[in-house]
Amino acid sequence: MSRSLPQLKIVNRLHVFRAEQRITQEQLAKEIGVTRATVVAIEGGGYNPSLELAFRIARYFKTDINMIFSIEEEQR
Repeated sequence: MSRSLPQLKIVNRLHVFRAEQRITQEQLAKEIGVTRATVVAIEGGGYNPSLELAFRIARYFKTDINMIFSIEEEQR
């Protein structure tokens, strides 16, 4: 008997954190060592950052990684 695991989706609040700090995508990208396109893709949900990058982002904002990134079950 095999149970299928639910599909998980990583959601993020990167745009919210960036807006609160009033920094541009370009500024954030430079600070965390990626391109602006990467920041755009993360904010838009089209790219999930590596664990290392997610921690870099959290460290930049001086917050816990779970405050920016969370996991939700996808609706089927």
